[in-house]
Amino acid sequence: MSALEKTVRNGIRILAQSSRTAPRTVGAFYATALETFRLTAKRPFQFREFVAQAWFIASVSIVPTLLMAVPLCVMVVFQINVLLNEIGAIDLSGAGAGVAVIREIGPVVTVLVVAGAGATAICADLGSRTIREEIDAMEVLGINPIHRLVVPRVLASTLVALFLNGLVTAVGLTGGYLYAVFLQGATPGQFVTAISILTGIGDLMISELKAAIFGLLAGLVACHLGLSVKGGPKGVGDAVNQTVVVSFMLLFLANAIITTLSVH
Repeated sequence: MSALEKTVRNGIRILAQSSRTAPRTVGAFYATALETFRLTAKRPFQFREFVAQAWFIASVSIVPTLLMAVPLCVMVVFQINVLLNEIGAIDLSGAGAGVAVIREIGPVVTVLVVAGAGATAICADLGSRTIREEIDAMEVLGINPIHRLVVPRVLASTLVALFLNGLVTAVGLTGGYLYAVFLQGATPGQFVTAISILTGIGDLMISELKAAIFGLLAGLVACHLGLSVKGGPKGVGDAVNQTVVVSFMLLFLANAIITTLSVH
């Protein structure tokens, strides 16, 4: 048997195994999510853990957010302004910047940072606890790990995503203003006035809703995969990689659905 045939057969075998385990994996994720929602209102609420996790997620997410938001927002606004300049409507650049930054760039950057930095850190933390059998020890002591560990992390991820989206929006609009006014000849007053032509408070609220859902989904995925780690340290690394892939898939799907529903 040639090497190519072996590779093809191994690929077919992996796909077959994945198709058999996929329903069980999805069901386990839904079970974790439902248990998390059920225990969110249970007392006592782990406020100290919530604050610590919110600070931890923010500390690993703020710098990547700024590094991604500035060039991405500026380049998108630059392309919009080039088009507007061609038709003599450069003073409407504020409207284009508002639509691009508030409706899409803010939530998308939040997707990338929350899933790529915050969720992976959560998964690595819980995965390390799992392979050290700390989770099993908590269950033996009668402590529910979902209530003690997962709920504070999911809520912290949701809250930080909201603030990150606001940060990206502020930075993006400021960078777009400076770029359009000082490098592309837009009028400062017209830029600011035009922002509200196509966007308003409703668009900002939808953007914040997207960010909250993104943070919630990323936190749930990270916690579920972190608690499901098997195979020692290698399993933790695999779970972190799966967190990034699964989070991106769910978050972009949620973004498409929410955008479609909000337009109609």
